[in-house]
Amino acid sequence: MAFTAKDVMELRDKSGAGMLDCKKALVDADGNMEKAAELLRERGIAKAVKKEGRIAAEGVVGAYVCEKCGVGVLLEINCESDFVSRGEKFHGIVDEVAKVVAENKPADVEALNACKLGDGTVKDYIANMTAVIGEKISIRRFEIYETKGKIETYIHMGGKVGVMVEANDFANGAEETLHDVALQIAAAKPAYLVAADVPQSVLDKEKEIMLVQMQGDPKNANKPKEILEKIVAGKLGKYYSENCLLEQPFVKDDSQKISQVIGSKFKIARFVRFEMGEGIAKKSENLQDEVQKQIDAMKK
Repeated sequence: MAFTAKDVMELRDKSGAGMLDCKKALVDADGNMEKAAELLRERGIAKAVKKEGRIAAEGVVGAYVCEKCGVGVLLEINCESDFVSRGEKFHGIVDEVAKVVAENKPADVEALNACKLGDGTVKDYIANMTAVIGEKISIRRFEIYETKGKIETYIHMGGKVGVMVEANDFANGAEETLHDVALQIAAAKPAYLVAADVPQSVLDKEKEIMLVQMQGDPKNANKPKEILEKIVAGKLGKYYSENCLLEQPFVKDDSQKISQVIGSKFKIARFVRFEMGEGIAKKSENLQDEVQKQIDAMKK
């Protein structure tokens, strides 16, 4: 029984398997759609679709830098369990996709999924690897830096935290200092580079919180609001030192600010920090309920 490219696409949409796997299944099934779908299930390829509804709250943050082309990538890919995220195979997936990001510079995850990888697309590759690993795999986010300057990346705790920093006007021999800056970002979680980068709306909210706190202190009961506002303005220095990279105390020597550590060695243009799984709601199930679900599924 003959089949067309449209049949291959239809089987792909139904199964979630890659184009080549669908084509091979249709060849082996003599073009019979139902038999081909059955073959994919038998081969464990179609099970990727069944996992689409699961929550992938574990995973890895990875990085890739092409020094010759001046491109750096920070990427987060998620899976379902910490056990899988620590495996070499999963880290290999992250590395492969990061290279595709660097080469193609896609605008977003949707565009990345359409990029070519091997004999298919990134979407095909992820679907196939989902079947191989046995857990849902999903590309969550990435950041691309393209520069004539220097890019430094740092991956902490096997991919739980990732940092990428771009530096300009880089002096020879400053590699260790730039690496220390990346470590600083990973450890101290700065939200901004300098005080001027903090949005006015954020400052106004911080001032409001500080003012309420001071007004609630009995020691300030008789102080005019104008005096309290001046005190609050002075307290903003602490906010800057906690949230602005160049104002932060150096984690290796808190007698120095990061700006002092850097000096004239280079200028930080920008940075990004990914913490794996931040913002993802992890699924929590009772073990007994989970076992019962598996028993019920076996009975069907």
